[in-house]
Amino acid sequence: MKRVQVISTIKNLQTNLKVLGVNSLALFGSVARDEAQGDSDVNILVDLKPPITFDRYMDVKLYLDEQLGTRVDLVTWKALKPQIRETVKQEAIYVM
Repeated sequence: MKRVQVISTIKNLQTNLKVLGVNSLALFGSVARDEAQGDSDVNILVDLKPPITFDRYMDVKLYLDEQLGTRVDLVTWKALKPQIRETVKQEAIYVM
């Protein structure tokens, strides 16, 4: 999936994502670099409103999977492995 498609789709979903409890959302990884292949997932860094629950996380992940029509790897800043945080910080494209 192309970066421009993902960004456009997510921007159109902002109202629903806010209802689901999303504060902010950023692309990173191959889609953000516009290097995604046909089997690439979409890596998304998300900041959720408290309380952050498993159900809220899964609601957002499954909604994005469905709307983007591909696998989404949804991750919070806290859950990011320390060794990739700097890379994610540098390449993140904040969509909302």
